[in-house]
Amino acid sequence: MNLCGEALVDAIICGMRETGPCSKKIENNYGSVLVEACKLAQITRWAGNHHIRFWKQGIDEVLLNLLIENIHDQSSELVLPLEKQISVVKEGLKLNYHVALRSYVWDILGWLTIHCGENSNPCSYTHESELHINLLILCACFTFVDAIQKWCRICQNDADDNFQSEPVSRAVLMMIYSPCNYISSHARFVLSDILKVIGNPCLKNSLHTLDYISSLKSYSSFDKLQLVINLIGLTCLSSLPQYQRCIIESRGIKTVVLLVQRCLSNDIHVERPEVAPHLHTVFHKRSCCWIGKGDWEGSNVLLFYGMWGLAEFLHQCGLLLDNPLEFTREVTNIKTQLVNELHEVCSSTSFSPGVKWYVSYILSYFGFYGFPNEFSKRIGNSLNKEEYADLRLIVANGDSVSVHGVILAVRCPSLLPSEVLSSSKSSKEITDYFVGETVREVRYSSHVDYEALMLLLEYVYLGGLHAAEEEAVKKLKVLAKRCNVKPLLQMLCRQSPKWGTPFPSFNLTSSLDSAGSYFSDVIMEAKLNGLVGCACDICSHQVPHLHVHKIILQSGCDYLQGLFRSGMQESHSQVIKVDISWEALIKLVHWFYSDELPNPPSGCLWVNMDDQEKLFNLQPYVELCWLGEFWILESIQEACWNVIMSCLDSSKQLAIKIIKMAYKLSLWKLVDVAASLIAPSYRQLRDSGELEEFDDALVHLIYSASIELNNEGEKRFR
Repeated sequence: MNLCGEALVDAIICGMRETGPCSKKIENNYGSVLVEACKLAQITRWAGNHHIRFWKQGIDEVLLNLLIENIHDQSSELVLPLEKQISVVKEGLKLNYHVALRSYVWDILGWLTIHCGENSNPCSYTHESELHINLLILCACFTFVDAIQKWCRICQNDADDNFQSEPVSRAVLMMIYSPCNYISSHARFVLSDILKVIGNPCLKNSLHTLDYISSLKSYSSFDKLQLVINLIGLTCLSSLPQYQRCIIESRGIKTVVLLVQRCLSNDIHVERPEVAPHLHTVFHKRSCCWIGKGDWEGSNVLLFYGMWGLAEFLHQCGLLLDNPLEFTREVTNIKTQLVNELHEVCSSTSFSPGVKWYVSYILSYFGFYGFPNEFSKRIGNSLNKEEYADLRLIVANGDSVSVHGVILAVRCPSLLPSEVLSSSKSSKEITDYFVGETVREVRYSSHVDYEALMLLLEYVYLGGLHAAEEEAVKKLKVLAKRCNVKPLLQMLCRQSPKWGTPFPSFNLTSSLDSAGSYFSDVIMEAKLNGLVGCACDICSHQVPHLHVHKIILQSGCDYLQGLFRSGMQESHSQVIKVDISWEALIKLVHWFYSDELPNPPSGCLWVNMDDQEKLFNLQPYVELCWLGEFWILESIQEACWNVIMSCLDSSKQLAIKIIKMAYKLSLWKLVDVAASLIAPSYRQLRDSGELEEFDDALVHLIYSASIELNNEGEKRFR
């Protein structure tokens, strides 16, 4: 997008302005430039500077022209009274102009509004922008209200208009919660005005429908669409003060909580293409080289909308001064179970960033703040432990706590003296600053509260914290702000998640090449395998190596923990020699510091490699599979095994090279798998003489696999 963003946007806008004799029959002409331009315009789903280009090029006018025929003639005045705007919109929508494109129009409008900055003003780009945006909001709100009125009835089974029901509902939801104050406030004003008479009946019907359909044992496509539309509608209406008390008194919160729980137990799963038919294209599926992690909202949009709704209900409950604890009252019987389920979501890697952001936001109302995961729990075991601690933090009244410098250097560097973080100083100068003490002291002024410091350290080590008292939260806010811990501060202040924001990760890999290296207390050394003269910024050691930290290594490996504590000569050594290649060592250390094993290239990148390149990329995983067995690292073993299995059958020559490695390392399970892959070529390999360089026992294994394969083939033909 950075290289060709402006040209691409200009081409899309040009295509969307396409008009001609066939434009009114667009629903029968999906190959037209106009349709393809609308599909391409969905690059607005991603945040970036291209959004500014879209606004500058008049995307508001373009979208309006696709909704209402000859709109320019009807809105020639720069200022139109609201009554006139409503009249223009109502009459224009009745004509069903470009009706087949409306799903795309609503999606584009939603993406544009949700990615608007808080201080941005899309009305300022052209003279007519404000009027166009107002008319677009009116179009979306009227269409949305029509959809709500249809789908809030239990017996609804009308397919005539379902193609745009979800996209327009989603667009209105995005406009209402847009970071842009103008769009958000105007959308709420317009929706409130349209619902003046029918709002309460719609809301009650919607709650009843949600309660009924969510209790069904199985779901048709209509049931799923009805759930989604009513859930979005409920979340939209919760933003309007006149409906907030009705939602609470009608037990709407409990209905949504139970729906979310059913989603979490996999009773209900709704992917967006199921409720938005315009997304059923070949381009919606993953491409072979695309290794992105999916949309921000995730695959189960019902779960995402449910979490979004719960987050807003919590916010609204807090605004109702006479009902501040209404949420917890409604879910008293399932509170413990709900909180446990939400913690599991937050720690899991299988949920989308959007779902996890809203889960973290919801948990803040139960006194849990932060973003814990399984890796942070592992590191968190070292909190308040003296073992390997190299710093003592001392507050003004003399209270102190021992900590580990490497963890602070990555997770909250502001707690360390500025001298440690200065890139202009060498590691020797840093050591001199601490005057050679085993445990170095860092003293804080009276502005640092001890209770707040301990809570902050809980977040630093565990990724999250629990603070039940409001006074403790207030003190922590002050310290988090001074330390510039933005994600934590956002949760403490209960700021709503911003669409598209990556979920905060617990990752310590930056300590390998930043201030954390100054706290290194051991070297991990790879075997010398053709690499000579390893360049290191910290020491003059020539063998390929990494400066690592015992506190992190022992947290992920019982073998190393036992080694460091054994008291034997090896436990005092400054070097850990690991009998694996440099490439494997890099992957191993990356796992220790992030709980993630880097994957090899995939898709056509892998397919287009020659056998030697494939072996080079796969060999480290074979080595780590062996090391995982020796060091009792079951998770690394499993991850490496999965990688090897996904790649091994791509080439006969690769399987031959891997079986040799596996045989030498006594990885018998891998030997058996590779032998079964080579078995069909046994005679060819024997006749060509390739098997002569194999060990006799290995040749016998391949021969046995070949015999077994032949026997199975004969049985099939009997």
